Amino acid sequence: MSQLSQAVSINPYFKVQPGKLEAFKETMKEFVARTRTEDTCLYYDFSVCDDVVFCREAYIGAAGVLRHLENVGSCIEEALTFSELFRIEIHGPAEEIAKLREPLAELNPDFFESVAGVAK
Repeated sequence: MSQLSQAVSINPYFKVQPGKLEAFKETMKEFVARTRTEDTCLYYDFSVCDDVVFCREAYIGAAGVLRHLENVGSCIEEALTFSELFRIEIHGPAEEIAKLREPLAELNPDFFESVAGVAK
């Protein structure tokens, strides 16, 4: 089975407080530095639209997601001092999503289960 067939993506959206975008961008550097050390990370990058910051990221399986969140926990805490996490989506295979429902319940994510696609 391909690692990509077990991929789980996280899609968090942050609304940054007025005048705090540069502070968020500084925090992005630490997010990236920490994530770069993770061997289960498939991709990780930030996009900005006005005062909304989006992080596009994916990991091999639910275990990779949980390791990542532990790794960047203090970065998330810092980012939340000048932003609000207003939406978070988790996308992946049903068996991997099932492993995340309880540990991520506090974040109140929308869980999207994969139903069709192309994996190479």
